[in-house]
Amino acid sequence: MRIIDVIKGEKPSLSFEVFPPKTSDKYENVVAAAEKIAALKPDYMSVTYGAGGGTSQYTGDIAARLMKAGVNSMAHLTCVSSTKEKVHEELMRLKELGINNVLALRGDIPEGFDKSRMQYRYAYELIEEIKEIGDFCIGGACYPEKHPESENGQKDLEYLKIKAEAGCEFFTTQMFFDNNILYNFMYRMLRAGVDVPVVAGIMPVTNAKQIKKIFEISQNALPQRFVRIVDRYGDKPEAMMQAGIAYATEQIIDLYANGVNAVHVYSMNKPEVAEAIKNNLSEIIK
Repeated sequence: MRIIDVIKGEKPSLSFEVFPPKTSDKYENVVAAAEKIAALKPDYMSVTYGAGGGTSQYTGDIAARLMKAGVNSMAHLTCVSSTKEKVHEELMRLKELGINNVLALRGDIPEGFDKSRMQYRYAYELIEEIKEIGDFCIGGACYPEKHPESENGQKDLEYLKIKAEAGCEFFTTQMFFDNNILYNFMYRMLRAGVDVPVVAGIMPVTNAKQIKKIFEISQNALPQRFVRIVDRYGDKPEAMMQAGIAYATEQIIDLYANGVNAVHVYSMNKPEVAEAIKNNLSEIIK
């Protein structure tokens, strides 16, 4: 099933994300965790992609395993350090595996990578090629708090419009911790003429170390209410997990209540986190 049909439905959708192992010896552990999350019957699951190769070949394999488990799956595909030949090979492989949903991303430029070798500079170039190659449902990424490399929020919106015109059918957001930031962003999207469905990306923070890493990568705004939770429970692992799941659940309930019907949870290969959130929302997403 095409993801766009899932997220445009009347029923609130809930999806989860998993990522391939960094080393091949962890492959079966990751598959086991992904299949436990699949057993929760989410509306779909996405599988991330390792830029520059590495274990990125497992993206399609895991997505195919999820399909066999009866769950819609979406494969991530990044392009910044790939050749056009490599990208085309990956798309052909996804076709063969029966995966027709792709999240098209530029990806991070690897440290020390020779930029003169870049065959793709922007995600829209990848989106155009996917559109030409086959009948894929194409998603893209958006940043409610501005892409770290962007000049300003207005430039971000201009690039979003280019991606939509290239064939992007929906956008999944970078994580955020204040729903008002997303609501304001969606309003600005519409004013800019970008009328594409938005899937809200939610990250349940279950340990204090995640906060430092999240802030270093994306410099998210952290509401005082959230900061107080981390300060109070950050050194108590079980309490922090419970509080982080509760905070994410409250965010999701507020999103659904305000008409944002599609939520994607960055579940970090943690079945226990996915299960807790699904259980917290059991009556809401019926």
